[in-house]
Amino acid sequence: MFHRAALLALFSSTVLMGTTQAEVQGFDISHYQPNVNFQSAYSSGARFVIIKATEGTNYLDPKFSEHWTGATNASLIRGAYHFARPSSGSGAAQATFFLARGGWTKDGRTLPGMLDLEPGTSQCYGLSASAMVAWIRDFSDTYHGKTGRYPMLYTNPSWWTACTGDSKAFVQTNPLVLARYASSPGSIPGGWPYQTIWQYADKYTYGGDGDKFNGDEAGLKKLALG
Repeated sequence: MFHRAALLALFSSTVLMGTTQAEVQGFDISHYQPNVNFQSAYSSGARFVIIKATEGTNYLDPKFSEHWTGATNASLIRGAYHFARPSSGSGAAQATFFLARGGWTKDGRTLPGMLDLEPGTSQCYGLSASAMVAWIRDFSDTYHGKTGRYPMLYTNPSWWTACTGDSKAFVQTNPLVLARYASSPGSIPGGWPYQTIWQYADKYTYGGDGDKFNGDEAGLKKLALG
């Protein structure tokens, strides 16, 4: 499970802002990318992919199983993600739905699930900052209770600041997946000292969005192992 000591241990194999050390190429996909070349991605140096599985309490991505099989066959470390709909069911209900449909497998090759937090029907789904933090905690604690792992949290600085009040409630438990399409990660929200994964572009050569793991391949494998 990820708590402060584990996060700091992982940080020892990652890069500090402003230094030049190892990064591992990866990408993330959904049904919007029906034709993904997993084998070419691996051959080019990619080592992980994060695949959309679910959304809200009743939507299963129609390409999830096919994408998961393709990633597995290409020897990629893979993980699943859930698109949060905080106005359409509790955090616990959505975590349970996610886990029942691909949220995590204890096989040493699966990243902890990722909770995708970004605007949907509205910027903050009608929730106050405190209510949003409570919703995320409900999802996270439910996921952790069923797997022993805390989910990664995907967000960008503007959403996190607007919708959680720049909460620091998850620094000690949940790895950060930072969305920022730029030449560097820039400022980190929420008190996290670093990002675990950086989504740096909305287009990747072999499908989906471009991601980089903040560390070396050994660190990536450590994240999958837990």
